[in-house]
Amino acid sequence: MTSAYQPSMLDFTTGPATALESLPGRLTRHRLTAGAWVDVLPAWLHGSDALFETLLDIDWRADRRQMYDNVVDVPRLLRWFDADETLPHPVLVEARAALSAHYADELGEEFVTAGMCLYRDGRDSVAWHGDTIGRSARHDTMVAILSLGSPRNLALRPRAGGHETLRFPLGHGDLIVMGGSCQRTWEHAIPKTAKPVGPRISVQFRPINVA
Repeated sequence: MTSAYQPSMLDFTTGPATALESLPGRLTRHRLTAGAWVDVLPAWLHGSDALFETLLDIDWRADRRQMYDNVVDVPRLLRWFDADETLPHPVLVEARAALSAHYADELGEEFVTAGMCLYRDGRDSVAWHGDTIGRSARHDTMVAILSLGSPRNLALRPRAGGHETLRFPLGHGDLIVMGGSCQRTWEHAIPKTAKPVGPRISVQFRPINVA
């Protein structure tokens, strides 16, 4: 697959090698309602464009799903890596280990799986949802997302309403971690956009039995 996005200027200045920033003391925590929170670190991964190009060529899958009386295309491409699968780039192994180490006390377990989504352009999206299949439907957990390629807004809103929608533009190696009750009490989405935008890949690290 050939990419058609504008590379990060930061990647031009730091060279092609991929390198992760340290996590301690660099994350900004946004405390939400009902015990939910998100941590954000822009440009956690330097040299992210090299990883982006590598991931464009993995075996992406186009899914279809039931929508009322019709079966429709899922508006993005998908790839899931189970705990026993080899990740397609060593920096992803390093990123998962760094997240597991940093959040060990709060999470109490390691990040294990890696789900990936490829948003090919502004028409690709994901609807409002929480990752509540499995243990996160009943217990606090975390989902860490590493974003690559062109920035797209990740939107957050509380299920109960009464709060403005939050938007985090994520791309080019940015990190966001949704924790606490976030999956149960808040929803997140990647809305469609009519603006010209290049492809984006999200890599979602999760503990076991969280999807």
